Amino acid sequence: MRRDRSALLVNVALVAGAAVTLVPLLWMISASFMPQGQANMEPPVLIPHPPTLEHYRTLFTRMNIARTFRNSLVLAVLVTTGSLLFNSMAGYAFAKLRFAGREKIFAFLVAALAIPVQVAMLPLFLLVKGLGLVNSLWGIIVPGLAGIFGIFLIRQYARSIPDEVLEAARLDGAGELRIYWKIVLPLIRPILVTLALFTFLGSWNDFLWPLVVLTDESRYTLPVALANLVGEHVQDTELMMAGSVLTILPVLLVFLALQRHYVEGIMMGSVKE
Repeated sequence: MRRDRSALLVNVALVAGAAVTLVPLLWMISASFMPQGQANMEPPVLIPHPPTLEHYRTLFTRMNIARTFRNSLVLAVLVTTGSLLFNSMAGYAFAKLRFAGREKIFAFLVAALAIPVQVAMLPLFLLVKGLGLVNSLWGIIVPGLAGIFGIFLIRQYARSIPDEVLEAARLDGAGELRIYWKIVLPLIRPILVTLALFTFLGSWNDFLWPLVVLTDESRYTLPVALANLVGEHVQDTELMMAGSVLTILPVLLVFLALQRHYVEGIMMGSVKE
């Protein structure tokens, strides 16, 4: 009986926490459909009356939000694809291939995780500038193609692959590239989905680095364009809420669609040795 009561209390607390978390999101969506000025009324209005799509029309017609949406989508897809390719290659190499200095190099990479992103931003910007990639999406894509966290994540998971499987493939005449493509990638698929979700959400929501690299409005991503929208239309709450919905909703849908695979990758990775 006491155990059932404890479980009930835990479930009630979880439901209450979920409700508190969802209220701002639901109000944001509701406010995006409100007529201008209704979101700032006292007492607060929770349901739009009457609902309108005017703010979304404004974003797509006068402010060309479709262009920034396309920029963010292209950026997120390319960064995610490249990250999965290069991080999985490096992670597999650190986990299963033997070469001089492997452990020392990996230890150095892991130690670099302690360096704040802001500290590395200036030398990274100078490097991107030297490559002529400033004010282009490639200036954001190229630095995101590989990351220490992604390499670490793949390496820890790939260590669970039995060496016997790889050795049997080599005895059958398979090269390292074929082993990687035909054997390793299918075996580490759960952690690849987890890394893809992390990378997509991070690149889609990234604000600081695109703000530093991009100067042309035609190349802005959604977070940067939304920040400019706040500066120009600070009193137009409903318009800003519509822009926020367009920024948040796609990544929220991606997370909900992949959350089962995400949890599976995290749980399986936590028990690998």
